[in-house]
Amino acid sequence: MQDSPITATVDFHRDGVQHGFLKLPHSHDDSAWGSLMIPITVARNGDGPTALLTGGNHGDEYEGITALLKLAGRLRAEDITGRVIIVPMMNHPAALNGSRTSPIDKGNLNRAFPGSPTGTLTQRIADYFTRYLVPLCDLAVDIHSGGRTLDLLPFAATHRLADAELARRCLEGARAFGAPNTLLMAELEGDALYDTVVEAQGKVFISTELGGGGTTTPETVALAEQGVDNVLRWAGILPGAARSATTRMLEIPDSAHYLQSEHAGLLEFAVNLGEPVKAGAVMARVYSMERTGAEPAEYRAPVDGLLIGRRHPAKVAMGDTFAVLAVPL
Repeated sequence: MQDSPITATVDFHRDGVQHGFLKLPHSHDDSAWGSLMIPITVARNGDGPTALLTGGNHGDEYEGITALLKLAGRLRAEDITGRVIIVPMMNHPAALNGSRTSPIDKGNLNRAFPGSPTGTLTQRIADYFTRYLVPLCDLAVDIHSGGRTLDLLPFAATHRLADAELARRCLEGARAFGAPNTLLMAELEGDALYDTVVEAQGKVFISTELGGGGTTTPETVALAEQGVDNVLRWAGILPGAARSATTRMLEIPDSAHYLQSEHAGLLEFAVNLGEPVKAGAVMARVYSMERTGAEPAEYRAPVDGLLIGRRHPAKVAMGDTFAVLAVPL
């Protein structure tokens, strides 16, 4: 496979703190020989483990972007042992646009892995992470939230893996993050996720969902900041022990726990986010916006569970995931 067109303006093997860019050539109407400039920070202090910290995999998920921009501004080389690589906005065009996907090629970065050096701009970013950044790290933390279309209970997440030892380390790292909930997740479209390429290389992967609605709160940003610090301490990169926190263990066992609407209209929930629901109970109704007098479509819980995620906008289209259920472990 040919080399990536992306070049880094930082030296990943130099001690100290460097702020620079991942430069991806992008010729367009306003700049014939232009480049996408993806901000990156590298802090290194001798030999030790490497953490790859990312946000903005989706451009409308701001908790990770905010926390990592702040970390990049305050982290000092003398504070750490090893190396920390920070990319606050993986999909930089999407982050600048405030959208889930790139405005340039409509690429959803977290559905573009492992990527291609000759594909779309989004696929080229994915390829650089797959073949250049992930091999440098021992663990990766990718901070997500619900963006503009979802509200989620804050949680750190990992997956069931065939490699039992890797699965154990990933779960240990997710619990160390210290979110109120820790999930084992069955993913939709798992083969195309960043998670999958990190785990396939035998690296610890920790994901999060820390709220949503296309905004942040002081609580969700603080949770992201403390969680990253906890993981860095757990990995031995920062000194001291991770701050202890009580976390509830949950699982999204399969795709049946993601509920999609079969109707378009106005969505009314009968259950609040975080509340338990019994199988067969009404969770939501969708009202027609085309006519009056029509009975709403009722959606009932397929299993006992906890409403861990819900659609944020009240308007819903056919195929939209409007609810996500988790079960206790």
